Amino acid sequence: MPSNFTDKIKDVEANGQSIDSSNCSTPKLAARNEKELGSPVSEMKLESQLPPPAAYHVFSRPRKLEMVCIVSMAAIFSPLSSNIYFPALGAIAKQMDTSISLVTLTVTIYMIVQGLAPSFWGSFSDVIGRRSVFIGTFIVYILANILLGVSTNYGELMAFRALQAAGSSATISIGAGVIGDITTSAERGSLVGIFGGVRMLGQGVGPVIGGILSQFLGYHAIFWFLVIASGISLVFILILLPKTHRTIAGNGSARLHGIYKPWIYYIIPQKDVQVDTHPSSPQKVTWKVLLAPLTFLVEKDVFITLFFGAIVYTVWSMVTSSTSDLFESVYGLTTLEVGLTFLGNGFGCMSGSYTIGYIMDYNHKRTERDYCRKHNLPLETRITSKTHPDFPIEYARMRNTWWIIALFVFCTAAYGWSLHTNLAVPIILQYIIAYCATAIFTINSALIIDMYPGASASATAVNNLIRCEIGAAGVAAIQPIINSISAEWAFVLLAGITVAMVPLIIIEMKWGMGWRLERFERLKRKQQAC
Repeated sequence: MPSNFTDKIKDVEANGQSIDSSNCSTPKLAARNEKELGSPVSEMKLESQLPPPAAYHVFSRPRKLEMVCIVSMAAIFSPLSSNIYFPALGAIAKQMDTSISLVTLTVTIYMIVQGLAPSFWGSFSDVIGRRSVFIGTFIVYILANILLGVSTNYGELMAFRALQAAGSSATISIGAGVIGDITTSAERGSLVGIFGGVRMLGQGVGPVIGGILSQFLGYHAIFWFLVIASGISLVFILILLPKTHRTIAGNGSARLHGIYKPWIYYIIPQKDVQVDTHPSSPQKVTWKVLLAPLTFLVEKDVFITLFFGAIVYTVWSMVTSSTSDLFESVYGLTTLEVGLTFLGNGFGCMSGSYTIGYIMDYNHKRTERDYCRKHNLPLETRITSKTHPDFPIEYARMRNTWWIIALFVFCTAAYGWSLHTNLAVPIILQYIIAYCATAIFTINSALIIDMYPGASASATAVNNLIRCEIGAAGVAAIQPIINSISAEWAFVLLAGITVAMVPLIIIEMKWGMGWRLERFERLKRKQQAC
């Protein structure tokens, strides 16, 4: 019997179908089957009988949006906890009879822990899943806010702020992990954009809420507000957020039990169940697992992407952290008025993340079409870096970066000089700076998930780590720089540093795909060896 017939039988059997042996019981029937299987028409019939490939995830687009909103509202507490605190720094210093410099150190310690903690939480979530770690981090966060609400001295404030950061900062990396679990790269851009836009709401409204609470109820009211708000978010997670980690939940078709099962499934049965699973013992979490995300930084493409994003984040953080002192000294604003000026920065973060998400999806489709034309594929073919490793996902994500960086550099250079004009001008520039900075963060977040799709929470945690640690150093340095060379030249200097980093983006777009393919091959060989 010719080999093509045998191969087709193997193909059918490999796809889970059986061949009726009675059809081949005689040489005549076998010859007829061989002839039919070798014809184009019969090949089309055979292909039509094959089961369609399983969906990447069974959740509908509205259900995915619902889950993204839940994890976004959880992730809001990381920027909210940081920014809601800014207007109260003076009141805290006065009540504790200490210097503003010492109170500002609680902001620095928050940023340091904010960068370190997600690296550990992200590793846990990539091993034991997102839902259980989400619940655990929220319990830590709520406890920290209760302790801050009753704190009476500087030592307690410093210690409990670190604990607060440990609980809140992990929500970003774990939320990104959820998005990585349920989406493909083609739809990920818009959902990452929504995720960033919603969570950045805390960047906008946090200082306003903090200013109001601090002025009328005292700064302790800030922490009790966070207890209530985070408690509500935890309830939504318990009720609506299922286990998404693909090692247990698969593509959403596995029946969930125990801690993996959201409470809503006890009322409305889980849909699209195809596999019955039972809670499995969590994998062992070792120091090697916890420190594994740090190994991402030795990958050239990962480091270049994250380092450039960290520089932009640091410049933006230096603009934001210097706002209170500059606006109070230049324009004579009160604490509450300074809080209101942060609205421009906050809404710039929200709109930057939201709009760039949809731009990324559009760019992905454009790059898909270009790839299909180049490789003579049907234009409707869905292309991802998984199905086609040589798909230039780096270019697809970053093809609009040039105008974002140009706008960011120009507005940063002009910001210090704008302080000599009407108050509206620096607020508008803050909006544009925040828009561009957040757009770059969103692009980086989507790209880093594409680089490590199986460890999206850990990859996002490393992103957060390098940004926050470099950002903390920048926040500590901005006031001495302003004192030394003035606000005008300080921000020109920051714009110049950003320009000096632009070659990193060019390098990533030119050689990033090659480095990524080398890594995939290396990891593949390592898995085969095991």
